[in-house]
Amino acid sequence: MAPPMSASSFLDALKDEGLTVVEVGDWRHHNRNHKGSWGPVNGVMIHHTVTQGSAATVRICRDGHADLPGPLCHGVITKDGHVHLVGYGRANHAGLGDDDVLRAVIAEKSLPHDNEANTDGNSRFYGFECENLGDGEDPWPAAQLEAIEKAAAALCRHHGWSERSVIGHLEWQPGKIDPKGFTMASMRERIRARLK
Repeated sequence: MAPPMSASSFLDALKDEGLTVVEVGDWRHHNRNHKGSWGPVNGVMIHHTVTQGSAATVRICRDGHADLPGPLCHGVITKDGHVHLVGYGRANHAGLGDDDVLRAVIAEKSLPHDNEANTDGNSRFYGFECENLGDGEDPWPAAQLEAIEKAAAALCRHHGWSERSVIGHLEWQPGKIDPKGFTMASMRERIRARLK
């Protein structure tokens, strides 16, 4: 459990991990803080977008839509491995999830099965949306997977977290399937190796 890093520290951490970062508009002040708390933060959540085309994906994640106002994450990881920063602070990405999962993330223990949605995740997790149709067939390029690994590791490194602080949306909220096309266990293994 930690206070969120500053926007400048967030940017620096990503760059220090070797990522190509694209700053989109006034991302540092684009948030949903008026709807609830931002922090303490406990981990990093990975999503897929169910969209195609980098420009459209970044725009949707920044602006949201009528039913779900943006930002829909903090960073959008496009297929070329670039991280587009679209917001900072509370973002509409995690929604309600399982309090048992949150306790496991905080304790950095194995995750239980998510079977309820009773805890606000938007205040507790950094969120990365990753450009992918989420159909299990749309490929995940090596550059994109490496960027997911680096982005998550950068935040874990800053906060002193292990790879167990990184979860997929499907591990947080019943009924969610993202990210689809790689396993979170394999991604956590990559993050663990990078943190060494």
